[in-house]
Amino acid sequence: MRRVVVWRHGETAHNAGGVYQGQLDTELSATGREQARRAARVLAARGVSRLVSSDLARARQTAAELAELTGLDLEPDARLREIHVGRWQGLTHVEVSARYPEAQLALERGEDVVRGETGERLADVAARTRAAFEDVVAGLPEHGLAVLATHGLATRALVCVVVGLHVGQAAQALVGLRNCHWADLVEHPTGWRLETWNAGPPDAGSVGTIAHPVP
Repeated sequence: MRRVVVWRHGETAHNAGGVYQGQLDTELSATGREQARRAARVLAARGVSRLVSSDLARARQTAAELAELTGLDLEPDARLREIHVGRWQGLTHVEVSARYPEAQLALERGEDVVRGETGERLADVAARTRAAFEDVVAGLPEHGLAVLATHGLATRALVCVVVGLHVGQAAQALVGLRNCHWADLVEHPTGWRLETWNAGPPDAGSVGTIAHPVP
């Protein structure tokens, strides 16, 4: 069996403030760096074979903690970026709700609308992250473990498309991954299955791990 860990980055100031980041290139906060160090210690003990990260700073900084512990090369891949939220980038959730009420209502109904008028749909993110996933597992040895460091909505889109869940329905049913938490995907003869969701270090709560709904 091969395994893939889909890992959300640590906290940023925008996460803590409820600000839409999308593809803004924000960095980890002090809390986020500590989250990454603690999570990396857990993941390093699992024998990681390959480490691939979104090329945005917050994901790379998270993955760098694991690279330091394992000696693995950190491979950047822009296909693992967060969903692009268009004109919502840099706005708070309150501001977006006030300026784009129709879009917010559509999202609450589970509709996969273009974010921020000029951004992406979850289906777009699912397609590009799936392509990155397939490239990684194609070179993963039997019983190998790959870690993909990515983002909140990108993790959900990727996991859903890999295991065959409807992305829109899953968005209604699954809570978001907390900062520096992960999902475990395991290969079976019939395909990939989700083994765990929102796994993390046992002491995660002591460093303010959060799960904001805004990407």
